[in-house]
Amino acid sequence: MTDSFDAPPPTPPPDRASLRDGVRFAFGTLTVLPARITRWDRPAARTGMACAPLAGLAVGLLAALPGAALLALGGGPLLAAVVTVAVPAALTRGLHLDGLADTADGLGSAKPAEDALRIMKQSDIGPFGVVTLLIVLLVQVAALADVYADSWTRGALAAVTAAVTARLAMTLAAREGVPAARPGGLGAAVAGVLPRGAAAALAVGTTVLAGVCALPLGLPAALGHALAVPAALGAGELLLRRCVRRFDGVTGDVFGALAEVSAATVLVLLSLG
Repeated sequence: MTDSFDAPPPTPPPDRASLRDGVRFAFGTLTVLPARITRWDRPAARTGMACAPLAGLAVGLLAALPGAALLALGGGPLLAAVVTVAVPAALTRGLHLDGLADTADGLGSAKPAEDALRIMKQSDIGPFGVVTLLIVLLVQVAALADVYADSWTRGALAAVTAAVTARLAMTLAAREGVPAARPGGLGAAVAGVLPRGAAAALAVGTTVLAGVCALPLGLPAALGHALAVPAALGAGELLLRRCVRRFDGVTGDVFGALAEVSAATVLVLLSLG
């Protein structure tokens, strides 16, 4: 017989997470900015991954500010680019870069999926990871320096666009139908949480906004930004499919790799423009 003074059973969380819960999830998992995660479940992950581009916007703005300030103080484009690339790394504790290196080691190992995942989980970085990390960072810095050399406004906007697109690539990787490679970690928490229609709508909306925000720089710049976003997402999609085939799903490391590759692609394309 139940004691009359027993506490009532806890109320289960609702099937839908609030926007506030989603924003906290996005900022709490994808940045080091102060954000107390209030829910860690599938509904919160769904809303959180939809809000991932917002986290990218904050990171991009914080990265562009010191770069533009250095140029205004007389610094060169290369210095501004190095600082701008360093800020997102600091704001993520280098987790996305670590994910890029680990993913490269896993893809380059030529071992079965289980063994490759074990390699990715190790704390050390292998030769594939080191070379990939070095190349991607050099590409990001070199491309951004070219854009900064044109003007600080173009450089700042490129940094913001790259940061938003990087997180949008994560959003698309969390869509339905993309499995998790293993049961634990961030990859398992967010894999397959977002409806395909919502992911596609976010991609289209971000592309349009990128073009609109670049309109003050002229129609060619607006077109360049609008084309760079889907092109970078396409590059991320190729990497995602390769990882799903290779590892039988995605991990947190794969999400980090998608972010860095997508950001580099955006910067390269904008530097060519």
